[in-house]
Amino acid sequence: MTERVNLGQRLLELGIVTEDQIQDALREQTKTREKLGTILTRLGYCSEEDVGRAMATNLGLGFISLNNQGVNMNVANMVTPDFAQKNKLLPVSIEDGWLSVAMQNPNDIVSIDNLALMTGYSVRPIVVSDVELRAAIEQFVNMSSNVVEKEEEPDNSVVEAESFTSGGDEESPAVRFVNQIIANAVRTGSSDIHFEPQEKTLRVRFRIDGVLHEVAQQSVRIHPSVTSRVKVMGGMDIAEKRVPQDGRATVRLSDKTYDIRIASLPSVYGEKLTLRMLERSNRVITMPQLGFPTDQYERFTKAIRMPYGFILVTGPTGSGKSTTLYASLAEVNSEDRNIITLEDPVERRMAGVNQIQMNARAGMTFASGLRSILRSDPDIVMVGEIRDEETAKIAIEAALTGHLVFSTLHTNDAPSSVTRLGDMGVEPFLTSSSLLAVVAQRLMRMLCPRCKEAYVMSREQLMESMPDFPLEPEQQEATLYKAKGCLTCNNTGYTGRRGAYEFLVVSDQIRRMILERASTHEIRDVAIRQGMRTLRMEGLRKVQSGETSLEELFRTIV
Repeated sequence: MTERVNLGQRLLELGIVTEDQIQDALREQTKTREKLGTILTRLGYCSEEDVGRAMATNLGLGFISLNNQGVNMNVANMVTPDFAQKNKLLPVSIEDGWLSVAMQNPNDIVSIDNLALMTGYSVRPIVVSDVELRAAIEQFVNMSSNVVEKEEEPDNSVVEAESFTSGGDEESPAVRFVNQIIANAVRTGSSDIHFEPQEKTLRVRFRIDGVLHEVAQQSVRIHPSVTSRVKVMGGMDIAEKRVPQDGRATVRLSDKTYDIRIASLPSVYGEKLTLRMLERSNRVITMPQLGFPTDQYERFTKAIRMPYGFILVTGPTGSGKSTTLYASLAEVNSEDRNIITLEDPVERRMAGVNQIQMNARAGMTFASGLRSILRSDPDIVMVGEIRDEETAKIAIEAALTGHLVFSTLHTNDAPSSVTRLGDMGVEPFLTSSSLLAVVAQRLMRMLCPRCKEAYVMSREQLMESMPDFPLEPEQQEATLYKAKGCLTCNNTGYTGRRGAYEFLVVSDQIRRMILERASTHEIRDVAIRQGMRTLRMEGLRKVQSGETSLEELFRTIV
């Protein structure tokens, strides 16, 4: 209790918090049993850096920012990744015979003594913010686990893929390397892994928040073994290297199960492998969590509660369409409704929903599956993707015969979906009679709140480059933000993504325009007059509010 009181008193002395805020935190502490500093930070009364500096002063220790000082990896490698993770510490520098160690608990005498024995140095604990220490340890673990002896000859033997392990000494370098890369991808929240053979190296890249980052390079000699390992995991033909192949694997890491879609593609230096990581989760994002603006949210929830009709979600691959569909199904799921889905693959399990996995090899396609499930008395049908004319026509006919149908389509914006259906062979009278609404969406990276930098643009500059920027009539300048990069965001300047949505409601006027085969441009103009905000409008709003940057807007939205 003394430590908590001292920390609170120190923060009071520094003028960072008030007495009332301390009392609020202490009351919260009786319920949660969390540390006082953690509660004060969570309640927004102070920052983690404030807590760290106050703690360092109380303990008579130094405080540093790892973002500013950095970590000497040669020094960090004096401990193992497991030791760093278990004890929540990381050596950062050596000076005058003293080893400076960033520690979550600087009073951990046992860890300090162990470090002194392991390294032969006198240990000097230093205080850093928890979020920086976690990020530094994670980076250290990732970098350490990517180390493979480049000069070691690859073991070309094929390893049986009964299970996925973290890699042991008895395994070949290729097996350990693949397992480590997949484990790192899970830790970093990557959606895709790319193994790309170059002339002399094997390059590995992760797609994190929609952007590719290089994470490792190894000798190209290990590539044949890596390819064999991945192909065995995916049930693919390891002898066939001339044509593209597809495969699937399932791994379990950190008590979570991941479905991996594997694609091989012959290139001039060997087969390129792409692994799509899909967490098999029962946790479904709810409609309020999607981030729809209030007015759009109300209109969308009204549309998905209609008794029948056709609702489309559009956007490129990786734009969050499946997440929106799952949230929509969760919103309308109830005991009195029979919901059946056709998916490829089933990404999340949903209680009370009949989910069907597509299997093209067995003849189970979206079209054939949709034909079959209409004989199973569904109220709501979700088709993972409309890929051809046959699927489109069956889905629309299902909507016309009293079913509520959800599906996805690949178009650039909401109005283009109408034209796209026509191009697929769907008659305008079918589209106009069944289509209720179209949602187009993109995922935009959000600026890291710890390191984003503010700058000012004048009205003239904004109007010259972006005439549609939402400025008030009297506003002469706007404060915008740009990415900088720090330890906690892996020096990208961004953390996480959020959706930007364009929601088109098919009104009576738009129905008439569809029948008259109006152009996409004409439909868009009418929809905007009726209240639709385009993807660009929504993106500019996020830029104006400081959530994202202009660079990210231009990267994701035309």
